[in-house]
Order: sequence, then structure tokens, then C-alpha cells
Amino acid sequence: MTNTAETPANEDDDDWEREPDPSDSLRTFGAMAQALREHAGLSRAEFAEIVRFSKHTVESVERGRRMPDEAYVERGEGATGNTGALREGAKHLTRRDPGIAAWFRQWARLEKKATILCTYECRLVPGLLQSRSYAETVIANLLPPPSDEQMDAWLNARMDRQKLIHERPKTEFSFIIEEHVVRRRLGGDEVAREQMDLLLELVKLRNVIIQVMPTDTEIHAALDGPIAIMELPDGKRLAYSEGQRNGRLISDPNEAATLHQRYATLRSQALNPLDSVGLLNRIRGAL
Repeated sequence: MTNTAETPANEDDDDWEREPDPSDSLRTFGAMAQALREHAGLSRAEFAEIVRFSKHTVESVERGRRMPDEAYVERGEGATGNTGALREGAKHLTRRDPGIAAWFRQWARLEKKATILCTYECRLVPGLLQSRSYAETVIANLLPPPSDEQMDAWLNARMDRQKLIHERPKTEFSFIIEEHVVRRRLGGDEVAREQMDLLLELVKLRNVIIQVMPTDTEIHAALDGPIAIMELPDGKRLAYSEGQRNGRLISDPNEAATLHQRYATLRSQALNPLDSVGLLNRIRGAL
């Protein structure tokens, strides 16, 4: 999807559709750590000396403002009776992902595990395929206008996410893009040329398939909007739905199966990969 409620702390949890702020997990861990420290009869200063961190760090962890590192957790376990509670709690902590939309973070993390990733887009070039100048244009068109700092964070996050295609050569990446999207000269001719060049470069990779859905089609399996689906190594099939400033990871088997079926049908309705590349070359030649 185009990308940008935080993600669940435990990525292996089946409750993917609940998206608490990561500060929820930090605050919960901090409250538990404070309770264990107080039960052990230790002041913050005494606990800080034992775990060999500053009192300020201990306070920050207990107030849910700071992610504890492994040494803090292990020494904290020893100081509070080795109950295992801190170790277990630390497994469910998450860091923020700067530049990625809160509602998209869990999907972005699961992408790194997927064996199959498929995206249908009818609005703009999918985030994984965007050139830097195209992505910058997309972000610059957001309303309200982002700050320079937000622009940089979002742009860098999107470019970093694109490394997936090269870092996971055994993952199948399939994209179906509406013809009007690749014809739109978003950002002007120079931006459009750069974007088309990138698409034509990526489609040469053996793990990337790009298909174009022609505008003159008389049948269409995805009239409800964009589709993102994935399959994980254990065979679990997930889907993702995104709208205006929101998104939802779909783990319900029946709902996910429906979107997988729609995408499979759409692949048969779109131009085949060879004809799609031919069309992309013609569009590029006209720029």
C-alpha cells in the first residue's frame, strides 16, 4: 500500500487488529518494574546502583518514557528476585518506527517475514515501487502540509522499506497498478520519467512481477479499492485495508481469503507481465 494506533507489541500474537500505542507497552512494563522494585524494598537510587544505570534512567523506564536494554532487564531481574516477570515483559515491548504511519507499522514489520507480497493500487504507485522524487512529491501533496522534519522522516522510511525487494530475493513481489496511475505525470515530466525508469528496472528482477490494469477493461475484481495481501512462512494468509489516515490489518481467515481471491482474479484480468512491460515502455517513450 502507499503507507505511513501503534502496532501490537508481540508480532506473533493473533490479535493483530488491535493497535495500541507503543507507549502503552512501555508504561505497562514501567509500572510492573516499579512494583517489583518497591516489593523488593529498594529505592530508585538503590535499584540504580544495583543495575548500574543512573537514577534518571530508572525513573524514565518506570514512567514508560524509555526502552530498557537487555542489561537493564537482566540486572533488574536479579535485584527483584528473579521472578522472570521483567524478562517476559520485555519481550512485548516495541520501538516506534519513525516515518511510518501508526496504522501501517504492523504490516510493515510483517512484510519482512512474508514469502509472498501482493499489492493492487488504483491511486498512486505502490510505496515499495516509488522513486525518491515521486515519493517526495506524494508526501509534499499531503494536507495539512508536513514539516521539513516530517518530510525527511517519511521519505527516508519509505526508501528504507524498499530495500525489502533486494534483501528478500526469495519473496515473490506482485503488483497490479491501474493504467491511469502510471500515465499520471505526478510531479511533472522529470519525476514521471524517473518513476517509469525505476519500474522498468525493478521488473527485471526475478522476484518482481508488475501488471497493469487497462483503463478500457470491461471487468474488474477490485472495484472496492486497493488490496494488499501476504503469505507468511507458516502458510498464514493476511490482508491489509487502507483508507484516509487509517488502516487495518486483516487476520480473520474468511475476510483475508476474500481479498486473496479478488487479487487472484485481478491478476487474470490485468495485462500479462510481458504486455504490461510493453505498455510501460511505450508510456516511458512518450515522456
